[in-house]
Amino acid sequence: MQAAACAVVPLIMRRNIKHPSLVYPVASAHTRHHQSLEPFAHGRYFTFKPLFFSLKPTATTTTRAATSHNHNSPIPKPQQHQHSSPFSFSDDDEKPREECGVVGIYGDPEASRLCYLALHALQHRGQEGAGIVTVNNNVLQSITGVGLVSDVFNESKLDQLSGSLAIGHVRYSTAGQSMLKNVQPFVAGYRFGSVGVAHNGNLVNYRTLRAKMEDNGSIFNTTSDTEVVLHLIATSKHRPFILRIVDACEKLEGAYSMVFVTEDKLVAVRDPFGFRPLVMGRRSNGSVVFASETCALDLIEATYEREVYPGEVIVVDNNGIQSLCLMSHPQPKQCIFEHIYFALPNSVVFGRSVYESRRQFGEILATESPVDCDVVIAVPDSGVVAALGYAAKAGVPFQQGLIRSHYVGRTFIEPSQKIRDFGVKLKLSPVRAVLEGKRVVVVDDSIVRGTTSSKIVRLLKEAGAKEVHMRIASPPIIGSCYYGVDTPSSEELISNRMSVEEIRDFIGSDSLAFLPFDSLRNLLGNESPNFCYACFSGKYPVEPRELKVKRVGDFVDDGLNGSLETIDGGWVQATTPPQPTRTPKEVKAAGTVF
Repeated sequence: MQAAACAVVPLIMRRNIKHPSLVYPVASAHTRHHQSLEPFAHGRYFTFKPLFFSLKPTATTTTRAATSHNHNSPIPKPQQHQHSSPFSFSDDDEKPREECGVVGIYGDPEASRLCYLALHALQHRGQEGAGIVTVNNNVLQSITGVGLVSDVFNESKLDQLSGSLAIGHVRYSTAGQSMLKNVQPFVAGYRFGSVGVAHNGNLVNYRTLRAKMEDNGSIFNTTSDTEVVLHLIATSKHRPFILRIVDACEKLEGAYSMVFVTEDKLVAVRDPFGFRPLVMGRRSNGSVVFASETCALDLIEATYEREVYPGEVIVVDNNGIQSLCLMSHPQPKQCIFEHIYFALPNSVVFGRSVYESRRQFGEILATESPVDCDVVIAVPDSGVVAALGYAAKAGVPFQQGLIRSHYVGRTFIEPSQKIRDFGVKLKLSPVRAVLEGKRVVVVDDSIVRGTTSSKIVRLLKEAGAKEVHMRIASPPIIGSCYYGVDTPSSEELISNRMSVEEIRDFIGSDSLAFLPFDSLRNLLGNESPNFCYACFSGKYPVEPRELKVKRVGDFVDDGLNGSLETIDGGWVQATTPPQPTRTPKEVKAAGTVF
């Protein structure tokens, strides 16, 4: 096995995509997450020395500019709700944001419409930008726009996106007017044709790569780290296209789950650590589908086959499916927050049911942090499954004590703190009949800054709750994420600054308990080493090199009016090295407060 893994020629597994019965070996449903990564566990199939070349001007690309920069497209104006304001409020601002969801479809005549539906299923991963690229007669056609999937696309736009090959992207960002430039998928032409890419993740060496390319004459049109990938592909000297991707990815550090499209190929790539999810499925007509979550496969009636392995490149074209190792991957470090908050409960992520994970988190809280109560409620929607687990284990009824409005976007109001406090009430309405005179346990998935939690506690008590006991279905967050999740700087994280008792006092609850870190790891059992816990431990699998962390979303600058050093609107300086002020051991020592 070692010798084969070190060979120069890639290990290739071919399947005829026209015959759905000829697919990758798939484990049974109850053993899927135990599939071996053995084919990708040793050595590297390609041994390239790092290369760098300046980007030369290319001839006019065959890419059709059918982008939804079109002024006749029904795109909501950014100032309505797409960018942040000092006077805007959303209770979702208190949550870490998963920045992207990606989809890729090969071999279906309705590729654009299936891509559109799959993006709807992934809308929770990004609500402020969406795009689709299709291939028709060897021409890449692109439509992108600001807003929800339903804002960007309509029947006439989907009619423009004909072809059986497509990729799509949904994006979270709070950038302002330059937002449209950063909406993916990106499409670019180079000397051998055109390529489109959709990326979920974050490159920790982006600034270094970009600065080197700019020194060599490259010109960038966006402030997205994804554009660096296109430049690396264009400047690579390797052929065929698949080797250009391998060459480019060898220079990347950080998290990336990407789908590429060329005139005749669909390519899926996952970084060696497997930070962000990416799964493969197949429709009954044999078409191949890649998506960030299995919920997207379910909606378009594609059967889940397996994950794209960490460090794997999968190429789908007329010859079938080729699978090869990008590079030897270390211990996988999958994002634990996919199971805590990001993914939908009906998804299978990293081989585990998200619903079952959250239910078990609630059961652990009920076992290790019990309290006498009359009713268990959830902060909707992400806390619901954990609350059901808590209630079942505690033998206490679960009821809907908070009703969420799904029709309120980002709210812009006067610069008065008293008025801004109404932001929570716009989204969460208490049910007095459930709460009045009751001892209430309220379950939420996480506490980030703590401001929304304090407003929720006050809301419940104003509705007549006798006692409010907060239970959090994750350990305390003490570190920022650098792998594709928008989290505040460490200084803004309340668990990095306060003990559990101090947080309890700040939010005004009668008791507060977090999911114990050790209990979380014990629950995951043998799979525990495969997850990234950097936000709980401050220990980063890939050390951030550029000592910058996003303040809120993307750059505000459009990337054309100055160097990266002048773009300070979206970045704050991190510590050197990034270290939380409180360790998990110190947090644990503070214990549960009653």
